Amino acid sequence: MEFSCFADKAGAVSAIGRLMDDLAAGLRPGVRVSMLGGGNPAAIPEANRVFRRAMRRLLRDPAAFDRALGVYDPPQGNEAFIEALVERLQRDLGWPVTPRHVALTLGSQTALFLLLNMLSGRFPDGSRRRILFPLTPEYIGYADAALEPGCWCARRPRIERLDPPFFKYRIDFDRLGLDEGFGAVCVSRPTNPTANVLTDAEIERLWKLCRAQDIPLIIDSAYGEPFPGIVFAEAAPFWREGVIACLSLSKLGLPGLRTGVVVADPEVIERLGRMTAIVSLAPVRLGAALAADLVASGEMSRLCADVIRPFYQKRAEEAVAAATEAFDGLDVRLHAVEGAFFLWIWFRDPARSSLRLYRRLKERGIIVVPGRPFAFGLDRPWTHADRCVRINIGQDPAEVRRALAVLAEECRAPGA
Repeated sequence: MEFSCFADKAGAVSAIGRLMDDLAAGLRPGVRVSMLGGGNPAAIPEANRVFRRAMRRLLRDPAAFDRALGVYDPPQGNEAFIEALVERLQRDLGWPVTPRHVALTLGSQTALFLLLNMLSGRFPDGSRRRILFPLTPEYIGYADAALEPGCWCARRPRIERLDPPFFKYRIDFDRLGLDEGFGAVCVSRPTNPTANVLTDAEIERLWKLCRAQDIPLIIDSAYGEPFPGIVFAEAAPFWREGVIACLSLSKLGLPGLRTGVVVADPEVIERLGRMTAIVSLAPVRLGAALAADLVASGEMSRLCADVIRPFYQKRAEEAVAAATEAFDGLDVRLHAVEGAFFLWIWFRDPARSSLRLYRRLKERGIIVVPGRPFAFGLDRPWTHADRCVRINIGQDPAEVRRALAVLAEECRAPGA
């Protein structure tokens, strides 16, 4: 059978595909694997109780339950959820948005796939535009999403030394090179994989640069504000004209519901809804039906502030303490954990290979992610990324401690 160029591109082996294959391997019966590679959220008992109560409320209303499972929403998404979210964004954050500014998608991964390709590639005037990722390393799920080659362009960061064992990536604005050849700028905040949180000043500066070029700034807030709010640094939620904010219910603890939220200018939302109609007819209704009352009542905001953020902050503190102990005596640095639930580890020994460490850990039943796939879109290889790994620290602390101890043991082994 012969396949199209689209099939060759979208159906090729990808970095995110290999990661999901690793995750699936850990779910097979009889296989004990510490799943510390992906971005699966933790099962937080108190959060799950909130979700079960919401589901029971839905079940007690037969008509609402039947609609949630048996009726298509409009391509833009569930109107009740959108109205509740708009009211909350206006009241709590002062965002000047209306229902015309919001659309739902099949998860934020789908939203970003559509948005990035909407704003890059060939344009009707014959020009070609690219997406600028101003802070590498960046989310692995973007790496293979371009439908046309050469559409991604990334910039290396400045590396700032903090008190040992920490460091922090900063946008190198002097080397940004933003011009008319770009269709959008895209950042994740908090940044996946590094747990970096771009400062308010960095976001403001990026937005002004984008406005000067009349292009949108995409802020992927799958881990950020206003929900799930896994942010430990001082960082205000940001939305203005020309910003495309991508949110998700997944990191609240609901990844199976595949519900993404996009807040953007109406012309973007209208186009996104039309694309959703072609790709999937409509977003999943169940996630919006389950979450609408949580948003409207303010329970979602309380859950994020009182349960989810403190849970992950405690996990981060525990992981940093375990890493500091495990790597004692090794030339290892940790990126400052400012949000999300990842530990980004930099092995400064130039002979160290994160890919080799990944393979050795996998043989011992521990799944992490090597750094290279996060450094896409660069004009030349970056050896720094080859000496970094990402670990999900939101999972069982005992498993995280074990993984860090084994990783340190492998680093000390000959030929690591």
